[in-house]
Amino acid sequence: MINHVHDLASVREATDRLLDSLSRTDNAAAAGASRLPGWTRGHVLAHLSRNADALVNVLRGEPMYASGEARDADIARDAVRPLDAHLDDLRDSAARFDAQAALPADWERTVELRNGVTDRAARVPFRRLVEVELHHVDLGLGYELEHLSPAFTERETEFLAQRFEGRPDVPPTLVVTDAGQWRTGGAEGPATTVSGAPADVLGWLSGRRDGAALKAEGGPLPKLPPL
Repeated sequence: MINHVHDLASVREATDRLLDSLSRTDNAAAAGASRLPGWTRGHVLAHLSRNADALVNVLRGEPMYASGEARDADIARDAVRPLDAHLDDLRDSAARFDAQAALPADWERTVELRNGVTDRAARVPFRRLVEVELHHVDLGLGYELEHLSPAFTERETEFLAQRFEGRPDVPPTLVVTDAGQWRTGGAEGPATTVSGAPADVLGWLSGRRDGAALKAEGGPLPKLPPL
């Protein structure tokens, strides 16, 4: 069940963890490569700050970004800043998101995100939580998928399985962890069962691990399209 108040508290906690990790780094580390192809850690941090502001726009009923080109340009512009500037921006943008979310609102209303995607307003805090938690992992600073809470891992696994559900370019798949099981992919034909540790399954579904640690039964490990 979606509880935006609980998720907003989780966002604040996740942001504090991120800031704590960054407090032990320096400018050279911020400029170093992240785990995302073509992005430095500065790119990841700039994206996180601009995403917070973009979700403020969503909650206001405004376009998430002026355009895809503007989004990319803002990230490129901010990526090269020193660590202190990133930290200030992360704190300030997080505060703006928190303040917007604290305003009286209809959390059952439909909001529009990027590329025409729509969702309930109540799910926006969880979407922000996903950004903070997974991109914290992408920084490669010692925070790994195994450090994510079991509740978060289960929810994001379910969300990603739903995202691939019905996709004809994904073979029918049954995803199994000790937390539950989810059907995803196309509907035609027998399903391949993919099982493994929750962190490994989440890593595979989110494109952060190659699935080598997973077990596939009934067919080869499905190749997933980019998110």
